[in-house]
Amino acid sequence: MEENMEEGQTQKGCSECCLKCLSGIPYASLIATILLYAGVALFCGCGHEALSGTVTILQTYFDVVRSPVDALDVFTMIDIFKYVIYGVAAAFFVYGILLMVEGFFTTGAIRDLYGDFKITTCGRCVSAWFIMLTYIFMLAWLGVTAFSSLPVFMYFNIWNTCQNNTLVDSSSLCFDLRQFGIVSIGEEKRLCTASENFIKMCESNELDLTFHLFVCALAGAGAAVIAMVVAVSVLIRNHVILTSKSTGRYCTRF
Repeated sequence: MEENMEEGQTQKGCSECCLKCLSGIPYASLIATILLYAGVALFCGCGHEALSGTVTILQTYFDVVRSPVDALDVFTMIDIFKYVIYGVAAAFFVYGILLMVEGFFTTGAIRDLYGDFKITTCGRCVSAWFIMLTYIFMLAWLGVTAFSSLPVFMYFNIWNTCQNNTLVDSSSLCFDLRQFGIVSIGEEKRLCTASENFIKMCESNELDLTFHLFVCALAGAGAAVIAMVVAVSVLIRNHVILTSKSTGRYCTRF
């Protein structure tokens, strides 16, 4: 009989402990972090491969040659974008960890484990700074999303022409790289629908794959924007509640 009572108390203690741990998880911050990681991974991974595919298409079908000197040509710009992607992946990996730490420190779990939580002046400054940083990141990702739509638009025009190539057999449409700013005005690098290179490009996998990779990269940038909006909303709510209720017994669980 005594053993059964002890087992019941032990089970009740484990259940209460689990509920206590689950109630202290910052679910909104967790969702924002997961969405941020997914968006950044999609943008960086697909964007990197799409840039590599762009190099192949330019060299194979548009006959664009890399400059022998250290000039700022399209290939150099693509290499710079790749290094930027590496930096974005590393920076937002660290930022996602900081976002989760901020979320855990603004939940009731801290008060429940270590006593009544009172936010200090330094803590309020750090929280406000984190809100400002997240808001800047949100604006930056909005710019990245807008910039990512440009190659999607360019590739959509070419891909759509390939899909409807039979409808334009009677006319000759040309894609001039100068109008996209890829090559200088003095260079004439264009590809017409009647040319053999255009037909080969449409029949190859590079164009279709690169176009859809850019679409995925755009979707990843959009997901990162949504994650930033969620993170800013959570941080502002937590900051306001913790600042106004820091002297009371209330602590946010968002």
